[in-house]
Amino acid sequence: MEDFDDTYKNLSLKTMMGMKWMSTFCAQAKYMLKTDDDMYVSYKNMVTYLAASPDTNFVTGMVINGGPIRDPKSKWYMPKDLYPGSRYPPFCSGTGYALSGDVPPKIYQTSLSTPYLYLEDVFVAICIDKLKIVPKNHREFHNWRTTYTFCHYKRILTAHMVTPTEMLRYWNDQKNNKHTC
Repeated sequence: MEDFDDTYKNLSLKTMMGMKWMSTFCAQAKYMLKTDDDMYVSYKNMVTYLAASPDTNFVTGMVINGGPIRDPKSKWYMPKDLYPGSRYPPFCSGTGYALSGDVPPKIYQTSLSTPYLYLEDVFVAICIDKLKIVPKNHREFHNWRTTYTFCHYKRILTAHMVTPTEMLRYWNDQKNNKHTC
């Protein structure tokens, strides 16, 4: 649909193209899940959670309340000329968040008139803030590496920094369900 370099500074663009793609080709989907490629997702838990969630104007994940990092050495550096504010709107960690199906086209349309920021989760937050959507925190979206135990992973929605080999091992273990908690 679009042609751009797949780089960290283009992550917001990549996510907006995902929102556009979802709006075009999956317009009837009830929910969208956006994750990094190193995220373990408990499909069963996610489906159960979303089935009981609102189906309009819904955004959920690990909500962060913070402000710009002004240190140029930081991966998350935000120059004042790009974002002069001292606080960001509440945002879901870009490692993984879920949206009701009506939200991606709204975010995409809003992004077209929103000054571009390369921090994807912050850019999405600015768009949903303009839409008057407040993200809902869920403590089982983990944006950090979480040590695997069967019982812990039995209740989580996501875990970050999981290798493909670990994902397969965890999934098989969870699927076999031979443990008691």
